[in-house]
Amino acid sequence: MQRFRHSLHSLRSDPTLLHRFGALIRHQHPRTHRVLWWESWRDLLLDATITVAVTWVNVLYVADTSWGNSGLSVRSMAIVVGLTLIVRRRYPVAVAVATLALAPIPSFTPRAALPIALYSAARHGRSRGALVVVSGAAFLAVAVGRVWFMRSDGSLVLWEPETYVELGLVVVPVLFGLYITARRTVMENLKDRAERLERERHLLAEQARSEERARIAQEMHDVVAHRVSLMVVHAGALEIDPDQSERAAQAGQMIGQIGRQALAELRQVLGVLRLSDKEDCPVPLSPQPSLEDLTKLLQQSRDTGIPVALRISGERHPLGGTAERTAYRLVQEALTNVHKHAGHATTVVHLHYLPGGLRVTVENDAPSTRPLLDLPSGGHGLTGLRERVSVLGGTFLAAEGPAGGFQVSAWIPAVKGAA
Repeated sequence: MQRFRHSLHSLRSDPTLLHRFGALIRHQHPRTHRVLWWESWRDLLLDATITVAVTWVNVLYVADTSWGNSGLSVRSMAIVVGLTLIVRRRYPVAVAVATLALAPIPSFTPRAALPIALYSAARHGRSRGALVVVSGAAFLAVAVGRVWFMRSDGSLVLWEPETYVELGLVVVPVLFGLYITARRTVMENLKDRAERLERERHLLAEQARSEERARIAQEMHDVVAHRVSLMVVHAGALEIDPDQSERAAQAGQMIGQIGRQALAELRQVLGVLRLSDKEDCPVPLSPQPSLEDLTKLLQQSRDTGIPVALRISGERHPLGGTAERTAYRLVQEALTNVHKHAGHATTVVHLHYLPGGLRVTVENDAPSTRPLLDLPSGGHGLTGLRERVSVLGGTFLAAEGPAGGFQVSAWIPAVKGAA
């Protein structure tokens, strides 16, 4: 819980994360294309269908009753009452008022248009007071209409089933519209809350990854950079010491050069770990090693006394930056294993270009003597190479040779367009 609070505090205080948070919100809520006051074409089609259907029902109802003999006035009002439903989402209360005002015969009002108008006022209206007034007026109009019909026809009873039906056509649409509005409000609040929690979870996970990368970079710097720097300093002292032989001076120079190269590559890796999430801090853009740098790598091994031969066969062709870096790292790790376990054993590096890829083989003879220094080994180098090659879709093999040596071989397919 304390870690969660700390992450939220960092989220509020970091402008970069806040900027990304806003961008994520804009991405999660794209703008919708509205059609006038409808949210979609489906809503427009639905309202147009309702308008046509209600208008047709109103006209037929008027024609089938005694009001059909009143001329065009009642028919015109029936048509206008139906047509007002086309704007029921835009002006819901006004449509309900117009439905009541344009249909002076109370018993005619709830037949088709009024229930939909009252539902629209409850569903899309913003004023609860206006809804109460309109609903009360509609209820009163229906009640007065029933009383009027009862008195005009002595055979009618006030509380007959038709009375409950007409009153229900006023009450039920209003209650149903309020229910749909409340339900949609709750669902939208739950959806917004879920999306907000999901965004916060992604941001907290991103921040946790950034903190973990920074921690790894710091530990790598503390553990490796200090010792490599000391190695370079002592190599420099050995190089300029006048009491040492020329061979010792050359060895010191080579050690210093290798240490400085290791520091440069370490700083580059640390820069990627630290700065990959910061837009205002560019990642170091020094070139990555490729097969063009293989000669220098082999020469460094030769300078330590290991006889290394390079063989290239097949027609050379571009492989892509990722494939070439993988081939370079494979040769580098294989030579490192030779330094650790085979001493000065003769080693052959074979690059065989084939259509669509490259086969790399590094094979060393059986060691004649054990290495003078017991170099530490974590056992993860060959595993990392296998993962590198597998990601590219290649194959990897590392096994002892029949004569007691060791062989590392891999098929690396070309990666088109990879930098």
